[in-house]
Amino acid sequence: MEKKQQNRGNREKSTEEYYVVDLLLVFKFVWKRAWLVLLVGILIATGCYGYATYGITPTYSAHVKLYVNNSSISSVADAAFSISSSQLTAAQGLVRTYSEILNSRSTLEMVREESGVNRTWSELSGMITCTSANNTEIMRVTVTCDDPYEASNIANTIAEVLPQRIDQIIDGATMEIVDSAVPNTRKVAPSVSKYTALGLLIGVVLTVGVLVVLALLDDTIHDEEYILRTYDYPILGKVPDLMNAGGKSYGYYASKGNGSERAG
Repeated sequence: MEKKQQNRGNREKSTEEYYVVDLLLVFKFVWKRAWLVLLVGILIATGCYGYATYGITPTYSAHVKLYVNNSSISSVADAAFSISSSQLTAAQGLVRTYSEILNSRSTLEMVREESGVNRTWSELSGMITCTSANNTEIMRVTVTCDDPYEASNIANTIAEVLPQRIDQIIDGATMEIVDSAVPNTRKVAPSVSKYTALGLLIGVVLTVGVLVVLALLDDTIHDEEYILRTYDYPILGKVPDLMNAGGKSYGYYASKGNGSERAG
């Protein structure tokens, strides 16, 4: 009795180990259907390519560069000082302050009126980004929208309006235009190649995942090796495939079987 229970425990243990460590059958299952993985990946990649090309409105950007200066730092008692690291740090801090002033409602209303664009101030706020160029005292203002000429117009209007607003709000602070905006007809988004590659990756990963799950749920006995690895039962015999055998010994049965099928 104890021996039977021990054998039963060994069979259950071997079965559990098979499902955990036997990845060869899973790999074979997926590899045989590699064509399906590739096909689904190509189909989804093609769909993403079409969506990025025809379904998304392209956007363009234009930018201006403005030099941030605080004259109170460099002119004290009519004496001129060379630019020091503390002055640069103060100027870089002013970039963040000027960005907040630019994104205020009153400033953007002035930009909207001067540029003549049919946009609300909140829409303009979502189109504008401000950064410090290479961590310097130069402020880079980028405008992104669906029209390259409108983006250039708004950016140049900002370069005219913002220095006036800065002079009204902060004493001793000025801004100078370093670079004006020019229309750039090269779109910045969407990236068709990225969408296509992402679609291919998603298709491959999803298909492989589904095939792996199907392989793990497949409990069909495919060959005698499965029984030997999973159970402790010996193989007493194997039924040959008489219909598909190519050897001479089974040729008679194969031809007879085919003849009977044709007769039927």
